[in-house]
Amino acid sequence: MPEASAARPEGGARPRSVALIGPQGSGKSTLFEALLAAAGGAPRRTGDARNRVMGTELRVGHGAYLGDPWAVIDCPGSVEFAYETACALAVCDIAVLVCEPSPDRALAVAPLLKQLEAASTPTIVFVNKIDTLGEGRIRDTLAALQPYSKRPLVLRQVPIREGEQIAGYVDLISERAYRFRKGQPSEVIAVPAAVREREAEARNALLEVLADHDDALLEKVLEDAAVTPAEVFRPLHADMEKGAVVEVMLGAAEHNSGIQRLWKALRHDGPNPLVTAARRGVAPEGEPLVQVFKTQHTGAGGKLSFVRVWRGPVKDGQQMGGARIGGITRFPAGEPTRVAEAGTGEIVALGRLEGAATGATLVAAGPAAERLPFPPPPEPVYALAIATEDRKDDVKLSGALQRIAEEDPSVIVEYDGALGQTVLRGQGDIHLGHALQKLAANYGLRLNASHPRVPYKETIRRAVHQHARHKRQTGGHGQFADVKLEIEPRGRGEGFLFTDRIVGGAIPKKFIPAVGEAAEEACRKGPLGFPVVDVAVTLVDGQFHSVDSSDMAFATATRIGMQEGLAKADPVLLEPIDHVTVTVPNEYTASAQRLLTGRRGQILGYAEKEGWPGWDEVEALVPQAELHDLIIELRSLTMGLGTFRRRFDHLAEARGAVHAGATVR
Repeated sequence: MPEASAARPEGGARPRSVALIGPQGSGKSTLFEALLAAAGGAPRRTGDARNRVMGTELRVGHGAYLGDPWAVIDCPGSVEFAYETACALAVCDIAVLVCEPSPDRALAVAPLLKQLEAASTPTIVFVNKIDTLGEGRIRDTLAALQPYSKRPLVLRQVPIREGEQIAGYVDLISERAYRFRKGQPSEVIAVPAAVREREAEARNALLEVLADHDDALLEKVLEDAAVTPAEVFRPLHADMEKGAVVEVMLGAAEHNSGIQRLWKALRHDGPNPLVTAARRGVAPEGEPLVQVFKTQHTGAGGKLSFVRVWRGPVKDGQQMGGARIGGITRFPAGEPTRVAEAGTGEIVALGRLEGAATGATLVAAGPAAERLPFPPPPEPVYALAIATEDRKDDVKLSGALQRIAEEDPSVIVEYDGALGQTVLRGQGDIHLGHALQKLAANYGLRLNASHPRVPYKETIRRAVHQHARHKRQTGGHGQFADVKLEIEPRGRGEGFLFTDRIVGGAIPKKFIPAVGEAAEEACRKGPLGFPVVDVAVTLVDGQFHSVDSSDMAFATATRIGMQEGLAKADPVLLEPIDHVTVTVPNEYTASAQRLLTGRRGQILGYAEKEGWPGWDEVEALVPQAELHDLIIELRSLTMGLGTFRRRFDHLAEARGAVHAGATVR
């Protein structure tokens, strides 16, 4: 790794950061490479844009455009790795939302627009692949996107057509026209007569939106007076800095079209990092403060903590978070380079900050007194039970899982003692498959993965009276105990209850606790092979021997009685039922309902999701056994947009297809 002589590129401007987000296939990674190429150097290519492997982790690259230093974060496009995007948005100054020009693809962008709006992140929408617009209209694309954002989407450019091709665009602020040149910066041309009417219409729409927040501009608009570019730039910058409007720009990253103009918009409208810090609640004065937004274990290179430096400088070798920094890394053109220090606003990777978790806010002495906001991991929607092929690897697995969860907090590791299995929970089969690949490649672990076992229970449907006696003579003191038990069902959810009705000293009081403990222990595994719940056991009578009776003898007699009595009490299997809320675009609501009923679900109703026009939430009660791969089929039905959340609701008698080891009566 080369050593850089300076902490950041030349120039006096403060470092800023931009996160590139967008749905899979939108061309986000191509844009990442094009932006870095225009900002100081060509990054390593990741392959043909049409055949590029889906990214599963964010990438960071550094560059300088017109002397201003920038960090560019390329976020994964797959919904299964959306938490990486949320982490990047927590620390960046501005986001570029990359989308395709087809209005039919607007739905894929809706969750991201909502996410950006909720965080008030300054945003530019970059309509990529504009060369594929064909006979479509960019105003239709905006009309399809606008319902998913309360912030107005303001068009910054209108396309220029030559036949059926998009040849360039007119900038609505400068009123200059540009022709695309494949692989090169666009050239300035005269505004074509055919586009002047549309340009004037779109510019007026832009001015009307900006005038809502600027009295001077409003006065000019009302008077129909000429407005200079400077008079448009000022309110646009102010509105972008506040996150009040969303700028919309056009281009084709694969052909380097619109890249320079996007950089200029970022440079002009990207907030000062001090403004971003204030919005995040960071005081301008104080000791150096950083926030970890990504953790990476690099094998021999050790642990890397990607951080935003909210207050600097941070120097190599100094204490941060109670640990000594073991190297500071920047990524010019995407390649790692060691530096001596990092200043306010920078995004860098700090080496060997042991104990610093993703999301942690750190100062020199340790964790900061006040933790800065950071998004929690999303609720898991998919799970796998894992086990090592070789039991000798169990200790190694424990440490490896801890590191996997450190790198990606949306991978949740649980050990279920009752079922005796280690369970990984996450955002889908690709998400957890990626975690398993890392366990194999980085830690040499051979694992078996399977569906997690369902925590079935069992109960009884009728009361029984059971007599049991334990008698053994082995020389010396023997063993003797005699119990008479009443075993009865209880209401669902009432649990286990033991009482005694012993009168006249039929059984000494000192032996009764052993009977209760043994009865409860016997419920851990019933006649169907599962824990028994909602049962009342009453000790009604019995006999003892003054010499041969003991706690152990009464416990043994009780276990015999419980085993025989539960088998006679009409045992029934219980399965857990979850309350499931599915969220889908309303055009898929009927499909979601059919999917749930096909999995033995009971539909409770549906309604429009609050604040999400065009989206519905469907509620249902669904057996937990039917939920393992629900997210896979749901995403398949909804272009990857559907999701759900769940919570345990109740236990119910199992009446459909259940666990292979369970018997339904």
